[in-house]
Amino acid sequence: MDIRIDDLSGPEIKQLLTEHLEDMFATSPPECVFALDLEELKKPNITFWTVWKNSQLLGCGALKAHDDTHGEIKSMRTTSAARNKGVASTLLSHILEAAKQKGLSKISLETGSHDFFAPARKLYTKHDFIECGPFADYKLDPHSVFMTRSL
Repeated sequence: MDIRIDDLSGPEIKQLLTEHLEDMFATSPPECVFALDLEELKKPNITFWTVWKNSQLLGCGALKAHDDTHGEIKSMRTTSAARNKGVASTLLSHILEAAKQKGLSKISLETGSHDFFAPARKLYTKHDFIECGPFADYKLDPHSVFMTRSL
């Protein structure tokens, strides 16, 4: 697996992010969808990675820096062909290591509360995330689960 910083210009990543947003809007009310679109993911406080095997895109994920100590995991997604093959876990480990190298001491995330998001919650728990209250600009809502961990 090759994990690389991505400029979000390729058709493969555009397609994967389109699928990601479509799934988010299909599973949660619009006011409770916090997935970022392509332009938002290009902001300077966000680092975006993709995972490849040869020329095949396997997944993506991002780290959003809120300040000098706190970051947020965004846009974690694997392709359907890469599910349950360790891609997300490998990428998450890579992002957590990058966050440490940036000097961040805390990483948080928001994911869904519905069954669709159970595999994501399981992945984050495996990587020592615990449930917490809303952070940054999030508000408590029944469609979200907030998680955090120290680095």
